[in-house]
Amino acid sequence: MALRFRGRDIRPTVTGPRVNADIRAREVRVIDEDGEQLGVMPVPEAIQVAEDRDLDLVEVSPNSDPPVCKIMDFGRYKYTQQKKAQEAKKRQKVVELKEVKMRIKIEEHDYAIKKRHAERFLLDGNKAKVTIMFRGREVTHPDFGRRLLDRLANDLIEIATVEQASSLEGRNMTMILAPKPGRAVKGGSGRAAAPREARALKSPLAEAMEKAAGPGDDADSGEQREEGKKDAEA
Repeated sequence: MALRFRGRDIRPTVTGPRVNADIRAREVRVIDEDGEQLGVMPVPEAIQVAEDRDLDLVEVSPNSDPPVCKIMDFGRYKYTQQKKAQEAKKRQKVVELKEVKMRIKIEEHDYAIKKRHAERFLLDGNKAKVTIMFRGREVTHPDFGRRLLDRLANDLIEIATVEQASSLEGRNMTMILAPKPGRAVKGGSGRAAAPREARALKSPLAEAMEKAAGPGDDADSGEQREEGKKDAEA
């Protein structure tokens, strides 16, 4: 039942402190809004004191003998507590479990992409679940999948630890990596590592052209650029 007090409704709270007429003790020790003790008095008298000040009587220590009550604006108190809870929730980092799927016959380029994905998840502060999917008779060779998971764990050893070792469940083998404390960077710093590694993965055609050109061609081209620069200045 709603209690009408000072022109507003104060409903009994399930988990919060007792307020005004919900206080069950006969006598309480009263503290005013400035922290001054008013002594022990009957609950109706204490409620009247709070009402005279246009405030509420809130039971703050029910297990004391006698219980301790404080005179305050209970509506403002609840609002302040809600704001504090919201701020604390905003500051909390929610760790998500991101999944990376691979097969045991994965190509080197595809492996590098999957590794970058796992690295990005870990640097964002999330966990990475790595799943090896077996097809057909591949499931009879779980050691291949375990080797691939071990390789990925070693490649990411600087930023991740193995939270759950590789285990086979049906046709899938999974492993969970967790970020090392202090290595997670909010905002996805792992994305910056992707272009560098992508540049390092050159196509076979580019490698063949570099080998055919030889180390001397770079020097010749540099000399030609220098000569062209001198002619332009002349």
